[in-house]
Amino acid sequence: MAEKKTTPKKNAPPIESSTPSLPLLHPDHRRALVEGRHPRPHDALGQHVVGAGWLVRVVRPLAASVTIVRADGSEHALTHDADGLWHGLLPGGPADGQAYTVSTTYDGGPDWHADDPYRFVPSVGDIDLYLWGEGRHEQLWQVLGAHHRPHEGIDGTSFSVWAPHAQAARVVGDFNSWNGVGHAMRRLDDNGVWELFVPGLDAGSTYKFELLTAEGAWVTRADPMARYTETPPATASVVGDSHYDWNDGDWMARRAASNPHDAAMSVYEMHLGSWRPGLSYREIADPLIDYVTQLGFTHIEFMPLAEHPYGPSWGYQVTGYFAPTSRFGHPDDLRYLIDRLHQAGIGVIMDWVPAHFPKDEWALGRFDGAALYEHPDPRRGEHPDWGTYIFDLGRSQVRNFLVANALYWLEEFHIDGLRVDAVASMLYLDYSRSEGQWLPNAQGGRENLEAISFLQEVTATAYKRVPGIVMIAEESTSWPGVTKPTSQGGLGFGMKWNMGWMHDTLSYMARNPMWRSHHHGEITFSFLYAFSENFLLPISHDEVVHGKGSLLAKMPGDQWQKLANVRAYLAFMWAHPGKQLLFMGQEFGQPSEWSEERGLDWWILDQPVHQGLHRLVSQLNRVYRETPALWQLDNSAAGFEWLEGGDAGNNVIAFERRDAHGAPIVAVVNFSGNPVESYRLPLPREGRWREVINTDAGEFGGSGVGNFGSVEATATPWGGRPASVELTLPPLAALYLQPE
Repeated sequence: MAEKKTTPKKNAPPIESSTPSLPLLHPDHRRALVEGRHPRPHDALGQHVVGAGWLVRVVRPLAASVTIVRADGSEHALTHDADGLWHGLLPGGPADGQAYTVSTTYDGGPDWHADDPYRFVPSVGDIDLYLWGEGRHEQLWQVLGAHHRPHEGIDGTSFSVWAPHAQAARVVGDFNSWNGVGHAMRRLDDNGVWELFVPGLDAGSTYKFELLTAEGAWVTRADPMARYTETPPATASVVGDSHYDWNDGDWMARRAASNPHDAAMSVYEMHLGSWRPGLSYREIADPLIDYVTQLGFTHIEFMPLAEHPYGPSWGYQVTGYFAPTSRFGHPDDLRYLIDRLHQAGIGVIMDWVPAHFPKDEWALGRFDGAALYEHPDPRRGEHPDWGTYIFDLGRSQVRNFLVANALYWLEEFHIDGLRVDAVASMLYLDYSRSEGQWLPNAQGGRENLEAISFLQEVTATAYKRVPGIVMIAEESTSWPGVTKPTSQGGLGFGMKWNMGWMHDTLSYMARNPMWRSHHHGEITFSFLYAFSENFLLPISHDEVVHGKGSLLAKMPGDQWQKLANVRAYLAFMWAHPGKQLLFMGQEFGQPSEWSEERGLDWWILDQPVHQGLHRLVSQLNRVYRETPALWQLDNSAAGFEWLEGGDAGNNVIAFERRDAHGAPIVAVVNFSGNPVESYRLPLPREGRWREVINTDAGEFGGSGVGNFGSVEATATPWGGRPASVELTLPPLAALYLQPE
């Protein structure tokens, strides 16, 4: 609480009366102060030099008496002006200004003693205001929002909010019974930043901002910069405070010195709330680390963790961009989870959603009574598919808000990468719009020039400020240069989801093997453009929801054939150029479609064949991490060569991957439903080759067809190569071969 009851002091020094003939306020100003709607209340309230003394004004409606208690212990009674406004002239000149508190008595009520919010200088500095005005404040979260911290030697909470269209602003919360009349904020500049320091207010208090719109209506909004919130469905912001001490220094040092684009990256995508329902950030740490370590993934990718009111949106309709969702605990609990993952050698990627935001009236939409964060024209400011608003990326402060938000997660939560959602919807002004429903850019085109500039800014700034992180684009079109450096006109991402690969290969795998030969191009086409961008191959949550079924359910045939198809497909995916991402549950062949309302089908792991698939994913990750040929030259054609790409009749493909020193690994996949005996395959060298992966091995749930662990390649030229080998290719299976 900012105020407290007091009892009269015994033997207190005599109370000095205020000097008469004090300057009076205009009645309109006085009413604005008393009603908490004055845009600059600090200009009249608090203490100000007047001649040879200090004029003090406070608002205390219904008070019987008001007394100023100075730091030297002297007490000075104020007189009532009108409408609950009290004033008095205290002795001393400009050099004698002192801190003071306000004692108030009420007839029939308790006495109150409190510090005065209006005696403090602004808690937001001029440089911060300048940078925000320019749209260049890269650590904006340290300025705007609520901050529990000392100010002028007094502990309390500073509040600041951007609301340029508002006529007045107030802070309301549990500390003032949600009545903001006594906590009116001051407007600091023409850019519309409002500020108030509330002395004595501790972390944990709930609050919102009350804003007086241009039309004269008060609206209540959650803090756009809140770093902690109430647990949904409650919507208030919470004064946050972090006391977490990180222990991932070794990880962070290695990260800063690394280049993730040329390193191993095998990503386990997960929805935290439905992986094992009911676990908090802290409670999930041990089982998640054990599980992901067992499987051998290098990274976890969390679906959005920023606060969102509607759970079935999976976090993709964000209302609190700077607040980890409170569903799973305090922000420091998320820090603990990420810290523990780093200490276990596991990287953390998070989905980030700058493309749109929901229309909830208490959040960002029409924030100060007019379009602010969103573009005012619905042809650019509203998304027809999702019923959401679209950020006005032509407004410098909105761009600043989002750029700073990306940096916030990378710097404050040690996130190792951001996967930027729905980039295609940002790049095209006519995205999902019919003729007449969109506005062309200044050059008459369909490209969103402001969004392009924003994406370039956020990627360049992130890579500049946080070395070793990765920015990943979910971009589903053929937009050129997504992973090209911004210095060369590209968007500057480190990686791009290869949605074309996902679509084509899943279409191929869904076909009966006897018809796959007629669609051979679906499994080989991605190799034609594999090095045009830095790709990540996703089998994401979007492919196992909304009636699409699970990965297992997409496959043709009986249960054995379905599992064999999944095993062959995942081995093909792990060998294909590019990083890879697999959504939770697919690693053990979850039979049912994923739903955020329940946990995974963990019970299926009681069946040996599903244990086999789980074991294969672990083995794929082990071989992948230990074999630089599978990741070191992902983005260079020098790391790939076809051995057999045209054998549509047998549904067979084979290719070689190489590392920077030329060390090879060969992948051979038989997508047909029959074994192929005596299959001659060209190889780069003669000698013994180990069968390091055979997805048809009995330990993985297969039929056990194979080559007894190794084969001998002879100096028999074949397919333009100096050596070749005869192989037995198991049905619906993949082999990895490495020279001994």
